[in-house]
Amino acid sequence: MSSSDRRLFLTTCLSLAALAGCGFAPVYAPGGSADGLRGAVTVAAPSNANSYELVKRLEERLGRNLSAPYALDYSITTRSEDVGVTPRQEITRTQILGAIEFSVTSNATGKVVESGSLSNFTAYSTEGSTVSTASVERDANRRLMVSLADMMVTRFTATYAGWGE
Repeated sequence: MSSSDRRLFLTTCLSLAALAGCGFAPVYAPGGSADGLRGAVTVAAPSNANSYELVKRLEERLGRNLSAPYALDYSITTRSEDVGVTPRQEITRTQILGAIEFSVTSNATGKVVESGSLSNFTAYSTEGSTVSTASVERDANRRLMVSLADMMVTRFTATYAGWGE
């Protein structure tokens, strides 16, 4: 083991020991605050390309269970803004702003256990052919939906322990 490898190993061990000493605990571990979240939420079916990407990512992160104890409903809005314009008024960059409003309902009680809204943005270059611009626009929308889904999962892991109350 080289000297730099040993330093990295020791630094990693010390960091993990410090985290354990400060009360760090994995959220998905048995007894963790989000233990049981995976497979606990049924996501509403997608109705367009953006919602398909959102649902796909949510199901990757949360699992797919059509008889889960909670149901997630959502509403996505997006809008585009031109942010890169040349002196000749040619658009070189477009920004997509996205927002999602969501609510998680207990199937047993009908009570909303979590709700809110999240927003984010992404951008893409419009320089190039029509085909390449359409391709990067689709990719930007996909990245935006993945980002919003990840933000939602982060929020769910932080609040899941209180959903049963």
